Amino acid sequence: ARQQTTIPPQKMISVIIIIEIGCFASGFLIPHFQLIKRWSGLRQAQEGGYRDLYDKVEWQRQQGEKSRRRYQILAAPQCEKMAMKIERLHPERFHFHKSEWDKFPDGTDHIIVGGFSPRNMIAGEHVLFLASFHNNDVTLSQFQVLVMLSQSFVSSLTIVLPFYPTGTMERVTREGEIATAATYAQLFSSLPSVGKPKRLMIYDLHTLQNRFYYHGSTVASLHTTIPLLLPELVRNKIDAVAFPDDGAAKRFKSYFMSNNKNMQDMMIRDDEVDDDEYFYTPTFDIIVCGKVRDGESRVVTVQDGDPKDRRICIVDDLVQTGGTLFECGLALKNLGATSVHAFVAHAVFPKESWRRFLRGGDRDVFDIFYTTNSIPTTTNNLPKDDVFKVLDLTPLVIRDLDSI
Repeated sequence: ARQQTTIPPQKMISVIIIIEIGCFASGFLIPHFQLIKRWSGLRQAQEGGYRDLYDKVEWQRQQGEKSRRRYQILAAPQCEKMAMKIERLHPERFHFHKSEWDKFPDGTDHIIVGGFSPRNMIAGEHVLFLASFHNNDVTLSQFQVLVMLSQSFVSSLTIVLPFYPTGTMERVTREGEIATAATYAQLFSSLPSVGKPKRLMIYDLHTLQNRFYYHGSTVASLHTTIPLLLPELVRNKIDAVAFPDDGAAKRFKSYFMSNNKNMQDMMIRDDEVDDDEYFYTPTFDIIVCGKVRDGESRVVTVQDGDPKDRRICIVDDLVQTGGTLFECGLALKNLGATSVHAFVAHAVFPKESWRRFLRGGDRDVFDIFYTTNSIPTTTNNLPKDDVFKVLDLTPLVIRDLDSI
C-alpha cells in the first residue's frame, strides 16, 4: 500500500506561505493550482487548511478578473464630476462619454447620449451609468436614457444610484396614497432586458426591505458608506458611536462592534491616516438615544450607554431638517461628552436647512458634520471651511463595483 505522507504543522505553514507568494507573484497561473492540488492528499487533519487556502486563491483569482473588467461610463449632469474622476483614477478600466441633456422649446427632453457617434463604443460593452434622482424632472430624463441603453445591445448595465430618494415612502397609511418606493422599483423592473439582470447599486437604503420590490430585469445591490467614515473616526480618536434611535442602532451597530472581524478590510485607505493605524481594529462604545414623552412633548434622551468623557460620533442614514440629530447631540453634550461629531450617508437638507448647523447657527452643536456626496445638488453648496466635511464616494463605488 502507498504510504501516506504527513507534514508537521510548522512546515505546512511554510508551504502555505510559499504557495501564496507564488500565486500573488505570478497572477494565479495554472501551475500554482496544480501545486495546491498536489497537497490534496494530506490527511484529514490538514484538509481544513488546504480548503481555506484553495478558497482564498480562488477568491483572489475572481477579484483579479473583476478588476480588469472595462466599463464605458455615462452620467447624469450632476454626476459628471464623479465620472471624470473615476476615469482619471483608472483610465485602463473606465472611459467616460459626455452626453447632451437639453430641452425642446416645449419643455420635453432632447437628449443625445455620448458614445454612439461618430463610432458606436457602447454596443457589446459593460456600461456604468451614474444617476442622481434629486427631482422628478431629471428622474424621468434619466429613465429615458436607461430605456435607450437597455435596447443598445450592451453586454451589461450597472446603474449607480447612491441615494434612493423615495426610500422613506415604502408604505401607505390610507387608501389612495402612493408608495413611491414601489413605483420607482416598478419602473426599474420594467426596463428592457439586456440578457443578464441590470444591477442597481444603492448606498444605505433607508428601508432594507425595498430591495425585494424589484423583480424581472433589475436587481438591487445594497452597499454602505461606513467604510468612508472609519478612517475619520481613527483620525479624530473617536471612542464611542451613538445612534439617534433604536432603528439606526439595529442597522449600523454591527459595523462598530468589537467582534467585527471585517472592520480593517472595510476601511477605505486614507493618506491622512498613518499606516500603523490600519493594522489594529478600533473599538467603540455603543450609545443609543431615543425619544421619550415629557408631558405634551417628546424629548431625546440616552437610553443605553454612558457618554461622559467620550469622543462621540452620531451615525444615521440620512438627514432632512436635522431636528432629531440636533437634539441627540445636545443630550450627549449635556451628559458630559468631550466632543460630538455627526455622520449621515445622505444630506437631503430641504430648503437649505443645513444652514442652521453652521458655526453660529441655532443648531451649532457638532464639532464636525460628516456626509457624502450622494446628493451633489446639496453637498456642492455646503461651505468648505465650516462644520461640514463631505466624503467622496468615488473610491467606494469603484471598490463595490467589483464586489459582484
